[in-house]
Amino acid sequence: MKILMVCLGNICRSPLAEGILRHLAEQRHLDWEVDSAGTGNWHVGDPPDARSVRVAKKHGIDISGLRGRQFQAGDFDRFDRIYVMDLDNYRDVLRKARTEADRERVQLLLEHQQPVPDPWYDDALFEPVYNLIYDACERIVKG
Repeated sequence: MKILMVCLGNICRSPLAEGILRHLAEQRHLDWEVDSAGTGNWHVGDPPDARSVRVAKKHGIDISGLRGRQFQAGDFDRFDRIYVMDLDNYRDVLRKARTEADRERVQLLLEHQQPVPDPWYDDALFEPVYNLIYDACERIVKG
C-alpha cells in the first residue's frame, strides 16, 4: 500500500500524519510506503514545524528528518490513496486529477467530511490535532 498525506504547506499536519501512519504500519509489520506533501510551495525543502516535531517526539515518533514538498499530478500514479486534511486541500488536489481514477484515490482523512484543524496559528491545537490524526491513522491500518 502506498499512501500520501496532504495539507497546505506540508510542515504541520501532513508530516504528523506521515510520521504517525508510518509508525503504526511499522508496528504492525505492514509493508507500506507513506509520504506527505503540501498543495502550496512555500515550504518545499523545509523541515516540519518545530511544534509538530515536538508533539510527535512526545509520543515517540521522530519526524524531524522529513522535508516539505509540493503535491504533483504524478503523485496520482505513485500512490494508492491520498488523504487530505481539509476541503481546501481536497479541492486543490482534485484540480490536478487527470482521470476519474485519480479522483477516486482522494479522500478526507477524517470521517464525516470533518477537517483536521490547521494548528499553525494556535500552539494549543498541536496536541488535539495529533490525537485526531492518530485516531484516523489507526482506522486506516485496521482497514
